[in-house]
Amino acid sequence: MSSKGKAGKTGLIFFPAFDWAISPTHPEREERLLYTRDQIFEEGLMDLPAIEEYKPRLAEKKDVARAHFCVPDVESQVTEAHLIAAGSTLTLADALEKGEIRNGFALVRPPGHHSMRVVHGNRGFCNINNMAIMVEYLRTKYGHKRIAVIDTDVHHGDGTQDIFWHDPDVLCLSFHQDGHTLYPGSGFVNEMGGPQALARTLNIPLPPGTTDEGIHYVLDNLILPILDEFKPDLILNSAGQDNHYTDPLANMRFSANGYARLNEKLAPDLCVLEGGYAVETALPYVNTGIIQAMAGLDYSHVKEPDYVPGRFVQTEGMVREIEHTVAQVQKIWDQRDELVEEALESLGDFYRRKRRVFYDTDMINENQEEVVRLCPDCAGYMTILTSAQRGYGILNSAFCVSIPRGVCPSCRDDAKEEYAEHVDDRKIGYVLMQDKDKDKFKFYNNMTRTERGY
Repeated sequence: MSSKGKAGKTGLIFFPAFDWAISPTHPEREERLLYTRDQIFEEGLMDLPAIEEYKPRLAEKKDVARAHFCVPDVESQVTEAHLIAAGSTLTLADALEKGEIRNGFALVRPPGHHSMRVVHGNRGFCNINNMAIMVEYLRTKYGHKRIAVIDTDVHHGDGTQDIFWHDPDVLCLSFHQDGHTLYPGSGFVNEMGGPQALARTLNIPLPPGTTDEGIHYVLDNLILPILDEFKPDLILNSAGQDNHYTDPLANMRFSANGYARLNEKLAPDLCVLEGGYAVETALPYVNTGIIQAMAGLDYSHVKEPDYVPGRFVQTEGMVREIEHTVAQVQKIWDQRDELVEEALESLGDFYRRKRRVFYDTDMINENQEEVVRLCPDCAGYMTILTSAQRGYGILNSAFCVSIPRGVCPSCRDDAKEEYAEHVDDRKIGYVLMQDKDKDKFKFYNNMTRTERGY
């Protein structure tokens, strides 16, 4: 399912977050949306019957807790601006489900796709993951099961990938500039998901200098056919716009018209703005093109003032590299069921992994030890032991327990026991429980011996 062929309006929300900034001159600042808004009003788009503007609202702390373990709690990791950015996506989700709109675009900041399941601070300009919060909201409130998230930001959507790493019902597909050449240094073809969800995470790293031609080759020959096979209830787009040829933080060669055509082909139900830092030379034109494509309007006139057709050409080597990557990812997708079967046969009752996460914005180093119960009767519960430090001192430590939707009685009992065993353990600062099956969330402070919940 996608918005293609549906009747109805395109919903828009603008939230430039005037009172939130990493610093006054930081690339992630309010002007990212102000120039876009001026351009859209200049084009007269907001006066068209095909466009409906909605007002932003605050997400609840519970909405954040469905997607994240915020350490020590949600209040410590978000500002009002973060809750409004996330809440704006939920407003459009409600409008879509009520049939008020056929699709929608949340033009909001701060962005979110680098924020992972565990949150100790800001990384990649992101504190909480707006897209993941919307996915969990759609599943909890409206019962959607299969959802596809297509991340078109130039930077790998490592946070969204992490949150749905073990979930076979959320297809996370990201194309981006090769992580060998750009932050966050990940998003390679061999990053495919956890053992129960192999090939439900798919990454397409592209060489610097990739043009409209290369990205549309990926879309036409890989992404769209995979979506046809996956048959999601909803297609969602993390709409980063820093693949543009003028973006100061990356090295790609995508145009505003190329973005609009991508949106027309992908036909997402909902889009959420991620990155894009060419404030004057790209964002007003890219966003205008995307909005017109979503609304079914003619976008052929949308061009940057300095755009020259044929200016950017891919080398033969780049073309071969892109074709090879597409073939690799297609093979992984085709073998998805066999990959899962082989992985589960080789593992016991539990899957374990240790990892380190660096928060570049806040200069935090995190160590994680993740354990997933490979249960034959449900998705299995998960635990994460996490500790974070800034400089030479421990910032926070926590033991996190996640209970999945549709949990079996045995896994529920074991998960509750894990939580109880770590309460009052003075070696750990906090104990957090995420019960997605009952939509309840609680956290215990081992230092003050107090428990709260959402």
